[in-house]
Amino acid sequence: MKSSIGAIQAGDRRALARAISLIEDSRPEGRALLADAYRATGRAHIIGVTGAPGTGKSSLVNVLAQAYRRNGQTVGIIAIDPSSPFSGGALLGDRLRMNDLAGDPGVFIRSMASRGSLGGLARATADVIQLLDAAGFKRVLVETVGAGQSEVEIAGAAHTTIVVEAPGMGDEVQAFKAGLLEIADVLVVNKADREDADRTVLALQAMQALADSGLAMGHYGPQDSPRDEAGAQQDGGWLPPIVKTVAVTGAGVETLRSWIEAHAAYLRSTGAYAERELVRAEHAVRHILSERLTATLLAGLPAGLLESFIEEIVQRKLDPYSAADRLLSANGRNAHRSTFPGEGE
Repeated sequence: MKSSIGAIQAGDRRALARAISLIEDSRPEGRALLADAYRATGRAHIIGVTGAPGTGKSSLVNVLAQAYRRNGQTVGIIAIDPSSPFSGGALLGDRLRMNDLAGDPGVFIRSMASRGSLGGLARATADVIQLLDAAGFKRVLVETVGAGQSEVEIAGAAHTTIVVEAPGMGDEVQAFKAGLLEIADVLVVNKADREDADRTVLALQAMQALADSGLAMGHYGPQDSPRDEAGAQQDGGWLPPIVKTVAVTGAGVETLRSWIEAHAAYLRSTGAYAERELVRAEHAVRHILSERLTATLLAGLPAGLLESFIEEIVQRKLDPYSAADRLLSANGRNAHRSTFPGEGE
């Protein structure tokens, strides 16, 4: 297994691809490989790219990767695609849309099926990020499915989160409702050559003002607080910049890259980088625990019991919480009951 890690670190792309396949298939060899690789991680800057379908995320990731390559930095790309309900495989095939990067030894692209993951992230995404980090890629771009409100999960996996909007899609209010504005470190208005792009920028600025007023959560400082050279505001906060881009021509992409780097510098200069690493570590452990505990619970149930409870729920004979309590009891565990304000009093 050590020789596999050695091959990955030496730039063997086939070894890296095989390792990712082992992880996606939940093979024990993949888990052992990850444990061996972990010592070599912690050097990549993880950049999440999220937003609604149709905003041009894939095109933006493509030209952003090219911008990083022009600056001499290696780039790993993880493109999360919706899963086919029949095969479980990725439907969109982002690698087909990134032909401009084909053959570049400094770029590695992997499409992953979400396989029903609610947060727009494939189950093994964090593990693949770890492998790309160990392989020496300096920037890792993670493009999410674009599944709406659950897209906020990317914030638990990335150091810098980019939220992409596009003019004329009515996404401004939706993004605010979904919490996407709150997780954004950089806001991008892509397809900015459209005539209503400035209107989208104004809408996003208005939402930032609402966040500043305390009507929404966020990591913003005051709107008029000046920035220093690293992009931080003088009061120590970070106001996500709004960058206009046209991915098909590359317009604005170098500005976007500069803001990402400014945010990375801000994280390190303020100590916020360590805090994000704590969040990423907790996110990873909780995700693994949730998956394993669920699998253990289901494996310990009598055959057909889960299906019978689901049928009772559909027939309104049983509510989901009671079903969960009974399933826990049937598994030999103490039944747990979620207590809400006023319940049981």
